[in-house]
Amino acid sequence: MTGVDHGPGIVDAHHHVWDLSVRDQDWITGPELAPLRRDFTLADLAPEARAAGVTATVLVQTITAAEETPEFLAVAAHSDLVAGVVGWTDLTAPDVADTLAGLRAVPGGEHLVGMRHQVQGEPDPRWLVLPEALRGLTAIAGAGLVYDLVVRPHQLAAAIDAAQRLPGLTFVLDHLGKPPIASGELAPWAERIRRLAALPNTVCKLSGMVTEADWNSWTVDDLRPYADTVLDAFGPGRLMFGSDWPVCRLAATYAEVVAAAREMTAGLSPAERHDVFTGTAVRTYGLTLTAPPDPPQDTPPQDTPCA
Repeated sequence: MTGVDHGPGIVDAHHHVWDLSVRDQDWITGPELAPLRRDFTLADLAPEARAAGVTATVLVQTITAAEETPEFLAVAAHSDLVAGVVGWTDLTAPDVADTLAGLRAVPGGEHLVGMRHQVQGEPDPRWLVLPEALRGLTAIAGAGLVYDLVVRPHQLAAAIDAAQRLPGLTFVLDHLGKPPIASGELAPWAERIRRLAALPNTVCKLSGMVTEADWNSWTVDDLRPYADTVLDAFGPGRLMFGSDWPVCRLAATYAEVVAAAREMTAGLSPAERHDVFTGTAVRTYGLTLTAPPDPPQDTPPQDTPCA
């Protein structure tokens, strides 16, 4: 599907870049992740994104290094593709508010739209509601930013608790909370998703699904029950598309990820698809696009993509 015009105005609300000569990505270990052990730059992403009809993106942090966020903001300052950056800072530090103000002052600081931390790697499943973490989340809300949640299903209870305690902060759930797609299990993930979605200050990304499925044999039918769950729970107005490039490349091409998302949302109205592929990301992150986006155009049904 590369090279096909899918219609203007898509926002890819979740992707990464890295340069291993600048900083190691210490999470890329073992033979399964070996395809990711190389540089991935905007120059690599841009042609694939443009071919899929993507006109703006959100660049998301990869590691817990304070230097990465100002680097990403500089990337955004010189890019006509990156409209927003979700960065990282030590959420538990007492000077979070000062750090956020400093990031706003660096070149590209106006592109800072949110923060996140790899909570998925924290051994304490209640990490998000530790007093020092809640203090940091309060500072993020005070700065007018959103908070991206990268958690696993067993950590969703703490995410629900944090969102209840901080109604003034918008929480964006990355990758549907990483459901066990490969095993086909829905419970207890689905029930926790519905509880999170019941809170009005929560949003979900339709992202990261192919790498939670069987990398070598997934089909859209494998993904659909999970997509249907978040569509029903959050609604299109609180759901946004993200590619999770280049991590998605472990299981699918960029074009296949976009095609799968289109197939899973084919039953929505044009206005609802516009929310998923553009409107929700623009509203949630406060993105400024270079041109008013049009709703994504319908495309003929595609063969079910697989890695």
